Amino acid sequence: MQQSKSIHLTTRFSRALAIALFTATAATGFVATTPAAHAAAPMVKKSAPGFYRMMLGDFEVTALSDGTVELPVNKILTNIKAAQVDSALAKYSLKSPLETSVNAYLINTGEKLVLIDTGAAKLFGPTLGNLQDSIKAAGYTPEQVDEIYVTHMHPDHVGGLMAGDKLAFPNAIVRSDKRDADFWLSKDNLAKAPEAMKGFFQGAQASVNPYVAAGKYKPFEGNTDLVPGIKAVFTGGHTPGHSTYVVESKGQKLVVIGDLMHVAAVQFAQPSVTIQFDGDSKMAAVQRKKFYAQAAKEHFLFAATHVSFPGIGRVRTEGAGYAWMPVNYSNAK
Repeated sequence: MQQSKSIHLTTRFSRALAIALFTATAATGFVATTPAAHAAAPMVKKSAPGFYRMMLGDFEVTALSDGTVELPVNKILTNIKAAQVDSALAKYSLKSPLETSVNAYLINTGEKLVLIDTGAAKLFGPTLGNLQDSIKAAGYTPEQVDEIYVTHMHPDHVGGLMAGDKLAFPNAIVRSDKRDADFWLSKDNLAKAPEAMKGFFQGAQASVNPYVAAGKYKPFEGNTDLVPGIKAVFTGGHTPGHSTYVVESKGQKLVVIGDLMHVAAVQFAQPSVTIQFDGDSKMAAVQRKKFYAQAAKEHFLFAATHVSFPGIGRVRTEGAGYAWMPVNYSNAK
């Protein structure tokens, strides 16, 4: 009875308040509004440091963005005409120069924190060099990285090893295939290189040699088990010692492929297309075709440095080529 009376009084009060407000509005012409903004909010005009996290079995995989760089892909892709590149890009509402991602991947095995590639720092233009910020945004620090695996020694993969004149990852061991080290760290090869290529050698030497001097560079040769759950696989062609890294946990598999491919809109459908950066373009195309066929058959995940961030997904066969299937975004723990 008491509850019924309370509800009745509340209803009467609500009606009275509504009538009073309506009367006041009619008399004064005042209409209640939300407060007006005094000034437009300033535009930030850039993305926050980028990371994307997923689980692979018991391993935590974090994709890290070093930024993006515009590449004149209709000029630097080879074994294809510029007009064909433009046509392939247009199918995805893209054009050249193409804003191209530079990604790296952090693998936490539970025992080791392993970084695969390090971005460019400032060796490949002012729009890159965000890896350190992305690592910190992801909840880690550079000092926590135990090992760094380099797919190859091009500047957009090794530049981030240094922070000015200091080791960016002071507690890490750096590893890559010996063939890449022998080629890119050679003073003789630097001296003989065409002028356009000297910067590649200089960038590799400036980035890796401080780790060599500190006793923190340990090369491997060919297919090698590195830590439990991660192994290197030789995929030379793009560079003499180009390597991919196979990450496996509880039956789940992810392959970090470095520069086995560059332009998704072109090279999935046409894997024979190569790029001027290839040291041996014919072998690079062979390695790419072999990998695509395996990835489509086994349906495992792979991560590519220059596919739009986070660069993780699968491929399926489509006609005479392949189609890219980006990983489905997940916020699950």
